[in-house]
Amino acid sequence: MPSAAQPLPFTCRKSPARGSQGVVVTNHPLGTAAGQEMLAYGGNAVDAAVAALLALTVVEPMMVGIAGGGVSHLRLPDGSHTVYDCLSQAGASARPDMYTPVSDALPGYMETAGRANLVGAGAVAVPGNLRGWCAMHAAHGALPFADVIAPAIRLAERGFAVTPYLSSNITRHAEDLSQDAEIAGIFLPGGTPAPVGHRLVQGDYATSLRLIATEGAEALHGGALGRALVDRLGETGSVSMEDLINYVAREREAIFASYRGHQIVGPPPPASSGVHVAQMLNMLESHDMAGMGFDSAERLHLLAEVIRIAFEDRRAASGDPDFVDIPVEKLISKEYAAASQSRMRALGGEGAVPPGYESQNTTHITVADRDGRIVSATHTINGLFGARFVVPGTGIIPNNYMYNFDPHPGKALSIAPGKRVPTSMAPMIVLKDGAPSFALGLPGAVRIFPSAMQAIVNMIDFGMTPQQVVEAPRIWTEGAHVELEPDYAHHKPALEAAGHTVTLVPHIGGGMNMIAFAPEGEMIGAACWRADGTVAAMGGGLAAAGISFHI
Repeated sequence: MPSAAQPLPFTCRKSPARGSQGVVVTNHPLGTAAGQEMLAYGGNAVDAAVAALLALTVVEPMMVGIAGGGVSHLRLPDGSHTVYDCLSQAGASARPDMYTPVSDALPGYMETAGRANLVGAGAVAVPGNLRGWCAMHAAHGALPFADVIAPAIRLAERGFAVTPYLSSNITRHAEDLSQDAEIAGIFLPGGTPAPVGHRLVQGDYATSLRLIATEGAEALHGGALGRALVDRLGETGSVSMEDLINYVAREREAIFASYRGHQIVGPPPPASSGVHVAQMLNMLESHDMAGMGFDSAERLHLLAEVIRIAFEDRRAASGDPDFVDIPVEKLISKEYAAASQSRMRALGGEGAVPPGYESQNTTHITVADRDGRIVSATHTINGLFGARFVVPGTGIIPNNYMYNFDPHPGKALSIAPGKRVPTSMAPMIVLKDGAPSFALGLPGAVRIFPSAMQAIVNMIDFGMTPQQVVEAPRIWTEGAHVELEPDYAHHKPALEAAGHTVTLVPHIGGGMNMIAFAPEGEMIGAACWRADGTVAAMGGGLAAAGISFHI
């Protein structure tokens, strides 16, 4: 626990919420309200999570959609963990040379002629979100799916007020959005970006959601919505109706590791977090983190070195396990962590970092109910507004996941039919003595899993409150320069003296949210300042058995 002699170098900007009946935390107030509505209906955490995610496709349309991908980590009351891998994948007709790269070196290494892998029909990969959400709900939800999707339909049909966060993102990509009449008609009313407070109505999308309420995922994966998507992609696209029909949301086993008496549970490859959060924590376990103090340049140097080593190993062995052999057990072992101590340097310094890309534009939710179900889920359409067009008549914004593949043939991340690219998504759940202690996650591409690791350290080593954990400043490096958030800026000279090239940035990663669990059943939800994060907690409950109001 930080002492009075060592105050924390930051002040929390938001407040947590507590309840014993359930907690929902998302990166938009209306996403959170949709999830909380399900708990009020008598639904469980799975109902609430799926309702929240569907609502976020309406109110955070730049970040997430039914035609995107992601990872949902589910813990059930019996203690079992299932990871729903809903990541987008290359279509059956995709090939390594389908794009024309414009450069073999940074900064243009990932770029292609005509931005074909970034914007437009050629950028779209086979989506997985809707298939995964429907599969998780069918297996573990308590409410009818029509109830779960109802808040999203209502928000799309009746509209909602545009937040500054959404308006700024529309403005950022207004030029691209203006090139497609369908998406411009939604987000550029009158030809200009939707301003703060504008009531954003998405009537076509409401109609699509109503069809999904009736047909489920099949509406997109083989039905009318899928046909509309494939027709819009035309010959430029590499996603067929067969790709949509054949897509499977994989149910994968979680990775378990340990840190100072806690079990750390995360997703397996293609996600990097289960492996490399475990690896970094194993390396830190032999160091006295609490003794160094939170506000310490010595500790920040140690974190930078551990993160650098994790990225070295991630580049050496990560990807789709159907295409790449990943030595998971070796990387998460205590023995490997001990051997890796010799790789840490007393003085930092910039190293060469190979080119690559992951979208920073993602959303995360954390949901728990009173019976012990927990959902920690991170989902996206990849870039802001995905491929930056809308499928006519549907309101659906497709992903641009093809930009994550290396456009050069013969590389580890080159395109191959059915291949999924590795992701840094880190929907984590931490246990103590087998019982849930806390769950968390955040958006932010390659900055996600190192930020999740720091949050776990802050919770366990420094005894921070959940609100402090999600709002604490972060450090990040991939092996070249070191990034610091503003509340760590005072350590820039010391880190530079230790050999690091330091860059001060407004934020590292996006809006983290989490839920912590007290032994007596209370849950505490927290969301940070880096997004429109909002917490709703339910207390109280129904009347005691046998009670009625009478004279």
